[in-house]
Amino acid sequence: MFKCKEVRIDHEYLHVELEDGRIISTPLNWYKPLLSANEEQKRNYKLIGRKTMIEWPNLDLHLDIEEMFRVDRKEEAA
Repeated sequence: MFKCKEVRIDHEYLHVELEDGRIISTPLNWYKPLLSANEEQKRNYKLIGRKTMIEWPNLDLHLDIEEMFRVDRKEEAA
């Protein structure tokens, strides 16, 4: 089970730091709501599901951290 410690978003990637120290980075264009969100909306996230999911309530976006590891991922949110 992957547990999130911190989330950071730059102009190109979503970076998720896990509690075990690993950092997962995925292209921001996989998450269309984040791609078009302003900085305040991007920072307004909550860790849910015992820190295994990230929620952006204002964007109606929920991301299961395990989805970030999928190789066959399409350009759409989980």
